[in-house]
Amino acid sequence: MISSLPHDLAGLVLMVFLLGLRHGMDPDHLATVDGLARHNAQDRPRVARWSGCFFSLGHGAIVTLVAAFVAATLHDGAAPQWLERLGAWISIVFLLGLGIVNVVAVFRTPADRVVRLAGFKGRWVGRIAETGHPAVIAVIGAAFAISFDTVSQTALFSLTAVHLAGWPLSVALGLVFTLGMMATDGLNGAWVARMIARADRRARVASRVMGLAIASLGIGIACLGMARLLSAQAAAVLAGAELPMGFGVAIIAATSFAVAMRLARPTAA
Repeated sequence: MISSLPHDLAGLVLMVFLLGLRHGMDPDHLATVDGLARHNAQDRPRVARWSGCFFSLGHGAIVTLVAAFVAATLHDGAAPQWLERLGAWISIVFLLGLGIVNVVAVFRTPADRVVRLAGFKGRWVGRIAETGHPAVIAVIGAAFAISFDTVSQTALFSLTAVHLAGWPLSVALGLVFTLGMMATDGLNGAWVARMIARADRRARVASRVMGLAIASLGIGIACLGMARLLSAQAAAVLAGAELPMGFGVAIIAATSFAVAMRLARPTAA
């Protein structure tokens, strides 16, 4: 879903940052960070607050390595069209499925409990996710990066960077992508740690606001991606709209986090 990457330096850097921010809003990421923050909230509150950042650092390390590998080995070629289409469809299916699962989770969670985000990949790591060691959290993030949609997306922006300014830009964009992920995953870890510290009515409301916002973003992005792939008219309308859409996702995500953080704040006595 990045078929029109900018071919100017500033635009490409900004686009990759927004892609990282959107990638960090993947419900699978947020559900895993949610679980890590909950596990550490009581005994290791500092680790809980920073769990999203540790996760993103591990994930981003793999993204940066893939970008460097692509730049070093495929710099004379171009990404095949099927690579983007297959990566886009995989992303759409996961986003749509996770969005629906989290909407169901919000409405099925009893009123006296905080909503816990649902994910798919988090089940693969099992009890490994019950860790308080920053290095292990980073390894979990790295494991999440070994997926077709992440690798294909990284390959596409890396090839664009190589053709624009060589391999150093590809590596730099891997770091920019990581910063985007850290913005959302880091905020999520800090928010969950604060919410768990006070499981009152406001925290329960905040968890529902955040759960529905994340689910809605996932479903919305998936629907736009399907429209682009299935309709030439929709593709024409959406052509060149990646940056505005990226800013839209960033604004919605930031607003959702701000509202949830505000709701989770203690009330004055």
